Amino acid sequence: MNHLHDVLQLRVRYSETDQMGTFYNSRALEWFECGRTELMRRRLRLSYAELEARGVFLPLVEAHLEFQGGARYDDLLDIASTVALSGRARLRFEVQIVQNANGKAVVRGYTVHAFAAAAGKPIRPPEWFMELIEKAAGTAGT
Repeated sequence: MNHLHDVLQLRVRYSETDQMGTFYNSRALEWFECGRTELMRRRLRLSYAELEARGVFLPLVEAHLEFQGGARYDDLLDIASTVALSGRARLRFEVQIVQNANGKAVVRGYTVHAFAAAAGKPIRPPEWFMELIEKAAGTAGT
């Protein structure tokens, strides 16, 4: 499967900063989520709400973050997200966040999500989901 890629711009909000004036470290996972949900919406044409309405959930099973630089209130960030199937029933989202103004790295990492039913039971990716992935990957360069 080809990797699907998307870039989202997000401005650091005042509430996301700490006493030192830089973003609070837990915000990075929230920014990863923003990138992940927009990648799915834009590239797969599927919102998380629609995914869950169809009985498919993507619980987080692993996360890794590398803090590379700072970001302050009102900085514009580029959140580049890439997704690929990991094994038979997981999605891995690679994320790189950089300063929009100068390309300086802020944080990078990845999250891994399992496919699960509403009750939390692991499931294989539904065929319709795999078809969306294949269709989006086929139009990756267009």
